[in-house]
Amino acid sequence: MKVIGVTGLPGSGKSLFFDMAKEKGVVVVSMGDIIREKAAERGENIGTIARKLREEHGQYIVAKLTIEKIKEFLEKDTDAKVILVEGIRSPYEIEMFEVNFDNFTSVSLYASPKTRFERVTLRNRKDDSSVYEDFKERDQRELDFGIGSVIATADYLIKNEDSFEEYKEQVVEFFEKEMD
Repeated sequence: MKVIGVTGLPGSGKSLFFDMAKEKGVVVVSMGDIIREKAAERGENIGTIARKLREEHGQYIVAKLTIEKIKEFLEKDTDAKVILVEGIRSPYEIEMFEVNFDNFTSVSLYASPKTRFERVTLRNRKDDSSVYEDFKERDQRELDFGIGSVIATADYLIKNEDSFEEYKEQVVEFFEKEMD
């Protein structure tokens, strides 16, 4: 069984990557879902709770909760060949996955800030902003968690600057190499 950790800043192409993986029947575990659950429990926003969880329980907490979720899943489904982890943000989290899973690989999805801001503005999700300063602030929060180091040291880098079709081709190539 292989665990693949995927990271990228907002607007880098993670949603398409995971949608394509799910179409192939790959299991996706979202670290963001864990944060959203905790935010709902506490009645706080996602950005605040992500920071507070790490302050209260250490840099490893979101990875620890995600690893527990994966291990629970594997107890029920022993046939899973690949599990994708969505939303790795820090080198601490990478370290936890490497310690807990012998066959761990990291992949980074990259797009420039200009490209990502255009995409974020167009998709208009609840946690997105069409104000560039807010976008930069969100990026900085992610960078403060250590995502820049995770992106820079990933086993694979998929660049998403060009057309939708070119990005899809790169994702398919990655899947063929790592998942088939």
